[in-house]
Amino acid sequence: MNAALERLAREIRLDDPVNERMRLEFGYACALRVKHLLEDPAVVECLLALGHFLEGSIPRSRFDMDVQRASMLANQHQGSKSIDGCGHAAVSGSYAVANALAGKALQAADYAAYAVVYGQGGYGAVADRESFEPEFRWQVSCLASLKPSTR
Repeated sequence: MNAALERLAREIRLDDPVNERMRLEFGYACALRVKHLLEDPAVVECLLALGHFLEGSIPRSRFDMDVQRASMLANQHQGSKSIDGCGHAAVSGSYAVANALAGKALQAADYAAYAVVYGQGGYGAVADRESFEPEFRWQVSCLASLKPSTR
């Protein structure tokens, strides 16, 4: 959905196995931007586990359990109870977290962008492409900052 982000991801070969850490860092950054929209404390715990893994304070085996847990929690989310769809921000945020932990950075970015826009204006906002532009610009800038420098 974010064409500039997708171009940058291809350019830096984000999906290459050697770039797993960059994918996790980028997904984490995107998911952190929607942390305040998450409704389930267990999803927040999964997000925090990603941060701990990146810091090196939890082992891979523990992190792998959190990856599975985040996916299960996102798939079990009850959805929106609000008439304007603002509650969908939590659903999208949960999927952003699950994808961030799974190393699916571009998917995490997409869900995070939806969460931000839903949180700002519900259904009406997501129909307006321009509502996404500030988040899209931030995402490109964030990923560019994680890109390894070429000397």
